[in-house]
Amino acid sequence: MMVSFPDEIIDALSIDCLIFGFEGGELQLLLVKHADGISKGRWALPGGWIKYNEGLNEAAYRVLQALTGVKDVYLEQLQAFGNLERFPVKRVLTVAFYSLVKPKDYELIPGFTASDVRWFKIRDIPDMPYDHNKILDFGLNFLKHKVRHEPIGFNLLPEKFTLLQLQELYESILSIKLDKPNFRRKFMKMDLLVPCNEKQQDVAHRAANLYRFDKEVYDRLTEKGFTFEF
Repeated sequence: MMVSFPDEIIDALSIDCLIFGFEGGELQLLLVKHADGISKGRWALPGGWIKYNEGLNEAAYRVLQALTGVKDVYLEQLQAFGNLERFPVKRVLTVAFYSLVKPKDYELIPGFTASDVRWFKIRDIPDMPYDHNKILDFGLNFLKHKVRHEPIGFNLLPEKFTLLQLQELYESILSIKLDKPNFRRKFMKMDLLVPCNEKQQDVAHRAANLYRFDKEVYDRLTEKGFTFEF
């Protein structure tokens, strides 16, 4: 027999979303400004309560779209966070999801309990309520591990990009400066990049060659993994 659940929130279980973007050579994060409640006026991760009648993924997509207008993204579950002191007035567990997107592909529309929504450079992230800064730290460490064992960039870079843009992405995630010849040599050995036989247009500096990802190689490396020592 099918069990029926009420369309009500579970006020001890929430969703928080880490939506990463890359623009202007810097990693960014999507934040919302709370319009009410105990954290009114503060910037925070897009998040909200899960309902009894929905799954975790369904809740994550609903909350993200309601607060930011962002939809049709691939969300992946990151981890559950349940520190006893993470929410000041009662016991609340949260399940964090993350996504890597191109900011220009999405129109931001604040809604529901958000008075504003904006992209922040990682180095400019404000002090967020609850344990959101800790969730962000966990997500960044996760990305740092991920770039060493899987290719990253397909959902962050333009379809055609320069080697400098690719290097800036990895430097932004890893928070280190990479040796240009060494980085390019190792990346080219992976046969992951396909020359477009085109150069940048309308740039003040010397136009650089453009590349794209080989989708089949990208998917294969994502599935099999590798070890990339920078």
